[in-house]
Amino acid sequence: MARGSRSVSSKWRYCNPSYYLKRPKRLALLFIVFVCVSFMVWDRQTLVREHQVEVADLQKTVSDLQHLLEELNNRQGGTVGKIDLRRKAKSGKEVLDDPIDVERREKVKEAMLHAWGSYEKYAWGQDELQPQTKNGVNSFGGLGATLIDSLDTLYIMGLNEQFQKAREWVANSLDFNKDYEASVFETTIRVVGGLLSAYDLSGDKVFLNKATEIADRLLPAWNTPTGIPYNIINLSHGRAHNPSWTGGESILADSGTEQLEFIVLSQRTGDPKYQQKVENVIAQLNKTFPDDGLLPIYINPHSGAAGYSPITFGAMGDSFYEYLLKVWIQGNKTSSVKHYRDMWEKSMRGLLSLIRRSTPSSFAYICEKNGGSLSDKMDELACFAPGMIALGSAGFGADDSNKFLSLAEELAWTCYNFYQSTPTKLAGENYFFYSGQDMSVGTSWNILRPETVESLFYLWRLTGNKTYQEWGWNIFQAFEKNSRIESGYVGLKDVNSGVKDNMMQSFFLAETLKYLYLLFSPSSVISLDEWVFNTEAHPLRIATRSEDGIVGNINEKQKPVPRIGGRKEGRSG
Repeated sequence: MARGSRSVSSKWRYCNPSYYLKRPKRLALLFIVFVCVSFMVWDRQTLVREHQVEVADLQKTVSDLQHLLEELNNRQGGTVGKIDLRRKAKSGKEVLDDPIDVERREKVKEAMLHAWGSYEKYAWGQDELQPQTKNGVNSFGGLGATLIDSLDTLYIMGLNEQFQKAREWVANSLDFNKDYEASVFETTIRVVGGLLSAYDLSGDKVFLNKATEIADRLLPAWNTPTGIPYNIINLSHGRAHNPSWTGGESILADSGTEQLEFIVLSQRTGDPKYQQKVENVIAQLNKTFPDDGLLPIYINPHSGAAGYSPITFGAMGDSFYEYLLKVWIQGNKTSSVKHYRDMWEKSMRGLLSLIRRSTPSSFAYICEKNGGSLSDKMDELACFAPGMIALGSAGFGADDSNKFLSLAEELAWTCYNFYQSTPTKLAGENYFFYSGQDMSVGTSWNILRPETVESLFYLWRLTGNKTYQEWGWNIFQAFEKNSRIESGYVGLKDVNSGVKDNMMQSFFLAETLKYLYLLFSPSSVISLDEWVFNTEAHPLRIATRSEDGIVGNINEKQKPVPRIGGRKEGRSG
């Protein structure tokens, strides 16, 4: 018998419904509630941490108690009132809402209110807040990036007043006619994705109309000989080009991370042109897709050929692989999107060739590849990979599914230790692995990135292992200790010294706080059976694709979602 199990079992005999079946009195009812709730609180940690195998039995017990309470109440004419100890998922399955989880997500919500309130006070309508100097900056051309990035987070957290104020700004003040050289990638994942998510959640067509407007301004970027897009476009006059520092090449992640948003836009509007543009990119890349599924980060938009450049799951490579999986999921895994899954599986087998383990502690990590040689370096950006691998693992056969899920868990442990290995308990930008030294921080800044908590969210949802919640809570506390100031949240110039920078990245509100909030929310909140997250953590509805790959206008099917109480620039690639 496990330590402590006897005392737990003996106490819980009082919560056996049969004990009271012949006592349908109000005293019995009140006694049930008092004793059971007391024991639920008293032994919560013991039951969850030492007796996870009993959780299912505990849920059944609570369900039985609920039925008994209702039966006793009915016998007494309904005078006691309904006592609901459960939370219902959409499927009807009963799930417990852990009191500790409730407390923690409220703390995360308070952090969101602090971040949002600071933005509202000092940088309203501008792209990002500089908290130390208490002013706004237009890092993305003045499109209100933080505001749009935050819409779905506000909605999911039930912050109605803040959401409505932001909605009015979108409706009345958002202007895309800017003489600004915009990143197609950043504008797509933040602005198109943020607006589409707000539409999918709320059903408010002002968001869909604005998403369509900005997407139309981005479309000329795909007018290349191959259809592989240029990565920069002027929002006012529509001239597109690539950055000079790439030598005229297009970036893999920047060209392969618009598929979700533009496919969804075609589904919501019934106009196939958006979907056709982005799916052609994948068709072009698939013509010469290598057997190991690993592409260099530079692609020639005129020929479609891959340039001689690094292969990485970090900056400039990462979200291309992520979207191969997520387009398959968003299309409801039908045959019309199977080629995305096939390409992703090739890439995952290629990823296995990049895995090494450190000494002496055997931390698994993903190398970068240059030509035929591997570099023992891993970006924190690549910490999205454990979540991605876990999310896709169920699509393999049993043996491979277990193998990839195990790898995801190993990589998540490494990423968590990126945080735990520094004095501030916040991760640096990248890490090097030297023989006998495990991990050493390289670039030592932290800009409030979400990738590790993103993966912890997926692993918790998919395995139910509360360890991932504990790791996420530790990371949240480190942000609170090191990054929170009176006027918002800031990154660190150095995770060793704790010296602060002067920027609250928009993805902190879009991603980091959203994933932390969902980490402590029931799995019915933005269910992975109904939603897929873009690379900026904007949830988009899953919609079945027909055999010809086209989905008609599903506008009429949109219903508001009930609320409960990339890798980017600054994260480039």
